[in-house]
Amino acid sequence: MKKHRKGEGKTVLITGASNGFGMEFAKLFAKDGYNLILVARSTNRMKALAYSLQDAYKLEKVCVVTSDLSRIESPQKIYNEVKKTGLTVDVLVNNAGSGHFGYFYKTPLQRELDIIQLNATSLMQLTKLFLKDMKQRNEGKILNLGSVASFSPTPLQAIYGATKAYILSFSEALANELKDTNITVTTLCPGASNTDFFHKAHGATTRVANGPLSEPEEVARDGYKAMMKGELKVISGAMNKAQVDLTRVSSDAAMATTMQKMDKEME
Repeated sequence: MKKHRKGEGKTVLITGASNGFGMEFAKLFAKDGYNLILVARSTNRMKALAYSLQDAYKLEKVCVVTSDLSRIESPQKIYNEVKKTGLTVDVLVNNAGSGHFGYFYKTPLQRELDIIQLNATSLMQLTKLFLKDMKQRNEGKILNLGSVASFSPTPLQAIYGATKAYILSFSEALANELKDTNITVTTLCPGASNTDFFHKAHGATTRVANGPLSEPEEVARDGYKAMMKGELKVISGAMNKAQVDLTRVSSDAAMATTMQKMDKEME
């Protein structure tokens, strides 16, 4: 008799799915039998991942949507494209995000506007669109990618930290609004991790990028488990939990000083 998998007949949409956490999420959902809708800018990488997972886990359907979520029109276009497939999004994983290191008065404005759109506004738009459908069915799960930066000021990553604080506040508010439904909202808060984030954010020579790093598969697994249990949030990694605990007993000014030391370039 064929073993039933928990995601059989269900579909997950994952943004930022071509590498890092997104790729690891895709593996976890595929293993449990979920149909995959993968969203990112890298079409070829997503196709290779999607079809390899489809073959490995005998998935009924995989779908690749090429989109740049730093553009304001992208969330609606993604939603419209998903509707055309006839698939129902049972789980939404808002994983896509980016940052930029440097003093705010020096960093490029357009880059920061793109980060706000990608990290915060597009996440909100996608959540709005797919949550309405979930609410009609009274069923669904949403996983939003926060950060340990959600809990304290982040000098030299001022815009990134602000968007991550937004994500945590937004997600916890939604979770409360939905507490009497069968829809859950979970925030995953990792620390520095072994992905290409630092390279893309021009932060490869910073102290934080060259310190202890979490592995993306471990972070994704923590988020996946917490989401499946319907938990409000999860901080991935013992060291990161200790850092967040420190924010509860330290002033914002003290935490800002600590974070700036971590975000500076190595001497």
